[in-house]
Amino acid sequence: MPVLNFPIDALQAIRRKLKDPRKNLRNWIKGDPCVSNWTGVICTMPQPDGFLHIQELRMLNLNLTGKLAPELGQLSNLTVLNFMWNHNITGSIPKEIGNIKSLKFLLLSGNQLSGPLADELGFLPNLLMFQVDLNQITGSLPKSFVNLISCRHFHMNNNSISGQIPSELSSMPALIHFLLDNNNLMGNLPPEFSQMPKLRILQLDNNNFGGTEIPASYGNISNLVKFCQRKKRINGLMVQMVKL
Repeated sequence: MPVLNFPIDALQAIRRKLKDPRKNLRNWIKGDPCVSNWTGVICTMPQPDGFLHIQELRMLNLNLTGKLAPELGQLSNLTVLNFMWNHNITGSIPKEIGNIKSLKFLLLSGNQLSGPLADELGFLPNLLMFQVDLNQITGSLPKSFVNLISCRHFHMNNNSISGQIPSELSSMPALIHFLLDNNNLMGNLPPEFSQMPKLRILQLDNNNFGGTEIPASYGNISNLVKFCQRKKRINGLMVQMVKL
């Protein structure tokens, strides 16, 4: 049973943007990606439309370099997109990934991705885990991320994200882990975070937040088990505030 032709074209475009020194993708040349078991391509069982669909792209730790292609957004049935720990994938995260409404896991940690996060990435209603830590992401956090209504794990730590944390993100109802440590964030901590009903871990270490006060409302986060907020500098001094 074949896979649809247009995802094959998309995969070939994705492959052209990547460099593969270890030849892990040497079988991405001919045949059907599902039937021929292309490396990292996981397909569904046969569907009612008579086709197989590409469900996962598992490209973690393959020593790939190059860039992420916008054609990733054409894999419309994808639930897992995983390019973690390739270390040298560069360029920006394609805004077209925001077209994959079925996506549940966006896993891009441990690369050299740069540039700002696109507003379009905030329109993934089924996303459970958004993980782009240990990259070189810049710019501010889009307010559109408030639309990630299913997101439980939001890992943006160890980047160069700047600006204020939008208070609107406190309306993410499913969030459990909110990791923004080791960035260049500034301004005050949003007191509205106390409205996050499921939040358990809030890490904000090593940013440039103003003031020294933790909002009193954070004492109302009933499920919080870990809160870290260590400023880089307050009047030339290092200050650490940790709640466990």
